[in-house]
Amino acid sequence: MSLAAYCVICCRRMGTSTPPPKSSTYWRDIRNIIKFTGSLILGGSLFITYEVLALKKSLTLDTQVVEREKMKSYIYVHTVSLDKTENHGITHQARKELHKAVRKVLAASARMLRGPFADTFSTVDIEDHDCAVWLLLRKSRSDDRAARLQAVQEMSEAHHWHDYQYRIIAQACDMRTLTGLARSKESDLRFFLRPPPLPSLKEDSSTEEELRHLLASLPQTDLDECIQCFTALALSESSQSLAAQKGGLWCFGGNGLPYAESFGEVPSATVEMFCLEALVKHSEIPTHCDKIEANGGLQLLQRLYQLHKDCPKVQRNIMRILGNMALNEHLHSTIVRSGWVSILAEAIKSRHIMEASHAARTLANLDREAVPEKYQDGVYVLHPQYRTSQPIKADVLFIHGLMGAAFKTWRQQDNDQDLTEKVSEDESKYTTCWPKSWLARDCPALRIISVEYDTSLSDWRARCPTERKSIAFRSNELLRKLRAAGVGDRPVIWVSHSMGGLLVKKMLLEASKKPEMSTIINNTRGIIFYSVPHHGSHLAEYSVNIRYLLFPSLEVKELSKDSPALKTLQDDFLEFAKDKNFQVLSFVETLPTYIGSMIKLHVVPLESADLGLGDLIPVDVNHLNICKPKKKDAFLYQRTLQFIRDALAKDLEN
Repeated sequence: MSLAAYCVICCRRMGTSTPPPKSSTYWRDIRNIIKFTGSLILGGSLFITYEVLALKKSLTLDTQVVEREKMKSYIYVHTVSLDKTENHGITHQARKELHKAVRKVLAASARMLRGPFADTFSTVDIEDHDCAVWLLLRKSRSDDRAARLQAVQEMSEAHHWHDYQYRIIAQACDMRTLTGLARSKESDLRFFLRPPPLPSLKEDSSTEEELRHLLASLPQTDLDECIQCFTALALSESSQSLAAQKGGLWCFGGNGLPYAESFGEVPSATVEMFCLEALVKHSEIPTHCDKIEANGGLQLLQRLYQLHKDCPKVQRNIMRILGNMALNEHLHSTIVRSGWVSILAEAIKSRHIMEASHAARTLANLDREAVPEKYQDGVYVLHPQYRTSQPIKADVLFIHGLMGAAFKTWRQQDNDQDLTEKVSEDESKYTTCWPKSWLARDCPALRIISVEYDTSLSDWRARCPTERKSIAFRSNELLRKLRAAGVGDRPVIWVSHSMGGLLVKKMLLEASKKPEMSTIINNTRGIIFYSVPHHGSHLAEYSVNIRYLLFPSLEVKELSKDSPALKTLQDDFLEFAKDKNFQVLSFVETLPTYIGSMIKLHVVPLESADLGLGDLIPVDVNHLNICKPKKKDAFLYQRTLQFIRDALAKDLEN
């Protein structure tokens, strides 16, 4: 206003003044024009500057608030007010239209003012790595499988993101991507949301009772005899335990006796173990897996897993059930929705090799994107347990012997200490599974598989029909499982201890009779035998001599020197191996083994360990330690490694 008034006054002075002499009029007019234009320019500049600063102040945002909101780990949704008066009327419509106009003005201003004083807009724009998150999510849903795999790999390698960005992936990714992230070694655990809350237990109920109800709800007829035995035992033990907890009666021989805690209590964890072992057997049947899922089994198993964090045996049986259920692809979405993937993603990173291997098996069965093979119960991949870009060129299979296991058989020698459950942070000093810790590092292009099956010395604790334990039955069962895992598609090396070597021989002979198994024979490159009793074992003779005390199991009886089946197996395989030109390396113990505290026995003598083909190397250890090297540079391991490398030399070079 002041500027306008000044201009008017100047104009009036110019119009009313008397005409000066011509010599001075010209310069006076120039001075007046300069005063006018200068004042106009200065005033206009001040006005524009004031308006710009006012606009900037009105558009300034608290970027800290924006960043805090971005860090929230939840999905934002549009909310609808519950107040009906807010959604109707002229005021609501006017406010709505005003908001639309303001948003358009702000968007246009942001584009126009993106200059020296547009810092406020640049700080709230999406950053480059925010764009990367959504681009990777889009890429993970591409129709191109290679693009999807690449997207998961890039996600797993991202370690610079904020917490909210990991949560975006966790909430927005699909089942296929989530499973791939769980099987990626470098994945951050923030990619995985916590499992949803578990449903409350019924009133006056317990996890033990719910587990029993789940087992009882499964079909009990037309079952394998072994499953029937496990189920009957579990239901019987759980019934007695529940009756005891509720002050009921236990019956012995038809006579009802009051429950006495002093002599009759069955620990709850023991009863749950019986039920879980029965569920493991049931979960091998696809239709029973559907029943387990429909009856809330996934949630119940998750509750048990959390309750028994200090009981690895319970957790391993739960993982076995889950791994069997994951063999059925139509259950994958249910398993993922129940929150199991986050638990598995954490378990696979465990320093405990058994826990990690059970989780790896389940995740591999869930990962149909990258794993075409299916790993049935008792077949564990020791390497690679994660997705890898390393091409796998051959398989090495480890088959344990009598009373052995997939992991403990292949541990480092204990050095007179009970280190079965020991876990060392430095695996170069001690390892609970040398094929995973040592062989995988020395030969990363190998897939290393360890097999597990139940064995026993005596029939005292037998729960299944004896014919189920014969070498013939076991070999056919293992052969089927290994073929489902893709064994035979690549060159193969077999590594066996004790009775496991007899199973390997029987499997190869059986595979030679079946056209669909011919690839296993054609791709077998070599066999390593650790103290395998090709001609029988003293353990069988000792057990038979005191059979009234031990009741030796069928597998022990089959190891006797006069066993016709054992002699036939040896003769047939020796001829077969020579014809196929298999490479063979055998080790044999020279020291006796203590069985218990009183019995000292040379389990496999030198003459029994001689296959009649390949090298036979005596080692100054007992039967249990023949497959347990003292350290990585020990002769036992180095000679084994050399044989594997030599037998697969051509395959590993390609």
